[in-house]
Amino acid sequence: MAKMSRSKRSQSLLQFGLFCGILLFVNVLANVFYTHLDLTEEKRFTLTRPTRELLRGLKDQVYVQILLEGEFPAGFKRLQTASREMLDDFRSESGYIDYQFEDPSEGSVEDVNARRKALSDQGIYPVNLRVAEQGETSQKLIYPVAVFRFGSRQVVVKLLESESSSLSPDEVINNSVSLLEYKFANAIKKILTPARPVILFTKDHGELDDLQLADFDQTLRAFYDTDRISLDSVVQIKPEDCALLVIAKPRSSFSEKDKFKIDQYVMGGGRILWLIDRMNADLDSMRATGRFVPTDYPLNIEDMLFKYGVRIQPDLILDLDCSKIRLVVGQVGNSPQFDLFPWYYHLAVQPTVQHPVVKNLDQVDLRFCSSIDTIRTKTPVKKTPLLTSSRYSRLQFSPVDLNFEVLKYAPDPEKFNKGSQNVAVLLEGTFPSNYENRVSEEMLNGLKQMGMEFKPASAPTRMLVISDGDVAANFIRNRAEKQWYPLGFNQNDNRTYANKDLLINAVEYLIDPNGVIEARSKEVKLRLLDDVRAKSEKTTWQVLNIGAPLLLLGIFAWFFNWRRKRRYAK
Repeated sequence: MAKMSRSKRSQSLLQFGLFCGILLFVNVLANVFYTHLDLTEEKRFTLTRPTRELLRGLKDQVYVQILLEGEFPAGFKRLQTASREMLDDFRSESGYIDYQFEDPSEGSVEDVNARRKALSDQGIYPVNLRVAEQGETSQKLIYPVAVFRFGSRQVVVKLLESESSSLSPDEVINNSVSLLEYKFANAIKKILTPARPVILFTKDHGELDDLQLADFDQTLRAFYDTDRISLDSVVQIKPEDCALLVIAKPRSSFSEKDKFKIDQYVMGGGRILWLIDRMNADLDSMRATGRFVPTDYPLNIEDMLFKYGVRIQPDLILDLDCSKIRLVVGQVGNSPQFDLFPWYYHLAVQPTVQHPVVKNLDQVDLRFCSSIDTIRTKTPVKKTPLLTSSRYSRLQFSPVDLNFEVLKYAPDPEKFNKGSQNVAVLLEGTFPSNYENRVSEEMLNGLKQMGMEFKPASAPTRMLVISDGDVAANFIRNRAEKQWYPLGFNQNDNRTYANKDLLINAVEYLIDPNGVIEARSKEVKLRLLDDVRAKSEKTTWQVLNIGAPLLLLGIFAWFFNWRRKRRYAK
């Protein structure tokens, strides 16, 4: 009997040891092979195909430093958790991802100040967070930033999207979480890319100058090589030498030779970002005289754009959703007094389509833009409006007398009845040449002597047309000292719009539409509680949450005792 008892004890110990060993083995496997089952409707926890391919191609270690450690309110805690989970997803695809969360505010005062100084030298600045604890409000500096490092190169990623007057804090956090995969994958792609694509800005047609494009150009130079190109000085533009051609607010005519070079660049598969002002409307000229009559810019490119599928109309859009301008309203002593007025010609456009270029973007600041019509083309070209004015819009056709009289009266919404107007259109497909059936035999022979061949139709390619050249222009703080405001910052209403984000997204999409920018299309739906219903059903849910577990526990205890008595009674 004692021997049998020892045998059962040994068998029980062996089973317990086997169970512990299996449990340990499963935990080791779980740490090595991270996976999960994504049951969400929008597949928020499933990486896109380009991201997976990028991660599987890693051959060396990428280190990620996330400066979002510590105790935060619920919203930032969610961003912190989502960042950790996203990096775990990345690491499940590649063992070359290593990350660490750090708190820049940890340590002595001297250490914290030194760390903040080092971060500011890298262009990393904190966000001032207001924290309410035990009825008291305090300020806390946090860094919602991730730094990706590969060898000697690094990329700084801003985790938190910009605050917006049109979005609640929960929606801002939700947008930030939605874009984590895109931001992380884009940072890895840029930090690994050995060859830098070339972006060329045209010149000699009155385009925006270097200082007006300073912030846009500086942002691009982190990952692209940029330069100016005079079309007169080149025989042709090769798509393999120019990843993107930017035509930023030309104000003088393009010659037929220049147009032919641009056209054949497109026919070869080249991409173009057109930033075009149709009307010569200028607020500074209005301030000087009190009124201004804008005229058409003599660009001579209307036939090209028409052939490619769009027409920029000779009109100006007025919109009740607009930014403000600062005007003198009086004089106190020798000091002029200013006030802000809504300026209907400066549109504050809120993107509404779910396209990777504009998804989750804040408002874009556009000045004196025109409407864009889409045209049927000979070849298949897909036309996607990316930006439109609000439904409270109206049009003024040339000629028009611009003055400030419109600000003296409250706007009549019934007059703003033209509905949404296209102000940015993406064109994708095979484009017909603007010079089809227009090239003489002599010109064909000249092309052949230069080793060139006329192309009547393009390879599949893309271009984006925006009817405002100033969308890429930063305000200039001091021209003599070459100082400027960030792109998108409007010094009139002291607000930063999403112009830079729009243009950077456009550049990335035009150069590589099948890349990691696909991750921008992912949507994380914000499922908020119905506050009214929650308050009215508060007692019901409290009873259910407290009573149901106790009831189930009581039923289990009764069943267990009943079964035990029945078993031993036998």
